[in-house]
Amino acid sequence: MVKEDRSTWKAKYTMRLTQYLDDYPKVFVVGADNVGSRQMQKIRVSLRGHAVIMMGKNTMMRKTIRGQISRNANLEKLLSHVYENVGFVFTKEDLSSIREKLLENKVAAPARAGAIAPVDVTIPAQVTNLGPEKNQLLSSITNPN
Repeated sequence: MVKEDRSTWKAKYTMRLTQYLDDYPKVFVVGADNVGSRQMQKIRVSLRGHAVIMMGKNTMMRKTIRGQISRNANLEKLLSHVYENVGFVFTKEDLSSIREKLLENKVAAPARAGAIAPVDVTIPAQVTNLGPEKNQLLSSITNPN
């Protein structure tokens, strides 16, 4: 399979996003940080026939949405949500059923170095076998002030 040149790929992406914006009346903006390709594949399979997922470059998404604002002024609200690693889930069905399908595929991930936890992490006070230098580091993690 031959990879197409960049301008052709961009044109096809823009046309597909434009078609989805025209065809589907409802859209979710979903964050895709720390989502692996296998998990994304499972999500796409579970939504098949009910919704379409569109991921891509933020600048291309913004440019395409700005081009469509003349047809649908409500699209301007989407622009403020296109940042970092986001995608669109387009559907014609009830949003609550699509949301349930998305949440069914949500999995807990192990902590990674440098990642910010999406929930509060509390470490209870306890006796440790660590030296004073490591206890100081641990207390600075739990009490950032």
